[in-house]
This record gives sequence, structure tokens and C-alpha cells, in this order.
Amino acid sequence: MAVHTEAKRDQACLIVHGPDKPGIVAAVAALVTRNKGNIVSLDQYSSDPTGGDFFQRVVFSRPDLAVAMPALEDDLGQTLSPLGLDWTLTDQSVPKRMAILVSTSDHCLLELLWRHRRGELPVTIPMVISNHTNTAEDVRSFGVPFFHVPSLDADKSHAEAEILKLLAGNVDFVVLARYMQILSPEFLDRAGVPLINIHHSFLPAFIGAAPYRKAKARGVKLIGATSHYVTKDLDEGPIIEQDVARVTHAHTATDLQARGAYVERAVLSRAVQWHAEDRVIRHGNQTIVF
Repeated sequence: MAVHTEAKRDQACLIVHGPDKPGIVAAVAALVTRNKGNIVSLDQYSSDPTGGDFFQRVVFSRPDLAVAMPALEDDLGQTLSPLGLDWTLTDQSVPKRMAILVSTSDHCLLELLWRHRRGELPVTIPMVISNHTNTAEDVRSFGVPFFHVPSLDADKSHAEAEILKLLAGNVDFVVLARYMQILSPEFLDRAGVPLINIHHSFLPAFIGAAPYRKAKARGVKLIGATSHYVTKDLDEGPIIEQDVARVTHAHTATDLQARGAYVERAVLSRAVQWHAEDRVIRHGNQTIVF
């Protein structure tokens, strides 16, 4: 983690979004300047400069940022709220706490753990939770706590309650790294943090078991993966990242599954990194990714 925390020390990330109007960029730049900040990067997007929605991500440095944060937040409220703008300000030296939920497939889980160990993901991982135990040794070999919460009955309320106890106050977001359980709307409400999911991009064409066998039978030429935020509408949340790989008639269903797993690992890792770096702004059922 030193790779990230050292590089981002005394750097803040400001996210601004709301109705577009003249003067927003100037107001933000002036605010950073009068608070002794120096803009490191600035990205912005407007859906329509006349009556559209405005989105901006600003990274700036400021000596003794932690001490200055309360004054910055007060100035932001006084400056941006009258313009009808929503904003969030984060200290980039503080990594987000990411819990991982997983079932038996380990490819996405191990990719995240490996990237975290290499310092490529600006997160801490306080726990991995699984309804199976086959990944326990691998997880613990990375120095990450592993918790087994079985889901054996049709009624998942007990398992969800146990997971919520583990998550409460300990995480900033949750990643479903091939967690093959449908989470209830009540769970999503009580979790109170964003959840990120990964699935093959065949949905909804090949729903259910054995999607790669179904795809092989259909003769697909592309396979892929989608990472999205979890909502109460199953697999229909705002999409963060997608990718594809070409396949041919010569690939078996096993080949398709192997290629699919590779794409899933890459797509989920990028989505997690972008979320952790505050690069994703949710807007309805869409995302703006800077």
C-alpha cells in the first residue's frame, strides 16, 4: 500500500456534479487556489452545455491537507451548494476498505488479492467472506482474514444477517467476486455501502447454469464480462466497465470459460481500481468514468 499512500499524500479528490451552468469551472479553480491548493488533474464532462448535467473530478495537492479538510469542506458548501451542485471531497492518502464476497470460483478473488499485494489497488481488505471454504487457505496466505458464512437453506436471511454483522462499520464498499448468491433488497439497504459485481456479458442471452455451453451451442463469436454496481434490479445496475474477447468455432466450451475468466478478472480489477480512486460518478442507471 505504500505505493499509493505515499504518492497521494496531501492530495485530495473533489467530485462535483449537478446542473450545468457558466462559471462552475472558474468557481472550483478559485476555491482550490484560495485554500492554498494546486490542481494536479482536472476532468469534466457536460451532457449538454445548455441545460445538461455537469460532472467534474479534480485532484489537487495542499500542504497539511488533513488539517485543512474542515475549512475546505466549509468553503465547498458555501460556494457550490448555492449553484445547486453536489460534491464529495476525499483524502487520497486514506485507502478505502474493501470487503470481498466469493463462492467457489477463485479467479476474480485471487486477482484482486494479488493486485492488492503488489500495491496496484489503493484499498485495504479487512475481510473475505464466503459461503464455501475452498478459498480459505489462499486468502489467509495473503494475510487477509477469511470468514465462512454458509448459505444452505432457501431462506438466506440468517446468512445475510451474519454478513451484515461482519461488514458493519468495517468497510467502505463490497466486491462480489463471483459470489453466487442473490442478495435481498433488505441486505442492500442495510449494507449502506456500494457493492460491485462481475458477470459474463452473455446476460440476458444465456441466463442460468452452464452459460458457456449454451454460448458454444449458439456459435458465439464474442465473449466478455461486465462489472456494475449492484441494485435491487438483478444484474441491471449502472455499468462501470466491460470488455470482450473474440472466439471461433474451434474453441470448446472449456476454452470459452477460460477466456471468459481472464476477461472477468481484468474487467473487475479495473472497475475496483476506478471506484477506489473516485473516478466513477453514478448518474441514474449510468456512470461517468474519468
